[in-house]
Amino acid sequence: MDKKAKKRIALLRQRLQKLKQQLTGAKQQMDDPEEATRLEQDIAAAEAEIEKYKDG
Repeated sequence: MDKKAKKRIALLRQRLQKLKQQLTGAKQQMDDPEEATRLEQDIAAAEAEIEKYKDG
């Protein structure tokens, strides 16, 4: 894995942490039910991208 991939994974992990916090808040508030769904999709996409970098 090159430096660029490692940096991207680090950024994605930071983004995942932030998204998970937002998801927790969205589930508690439930002002906009679609927000929780969107956040879950963003989390899944970020996790998939991390796996792509790890495999590749």
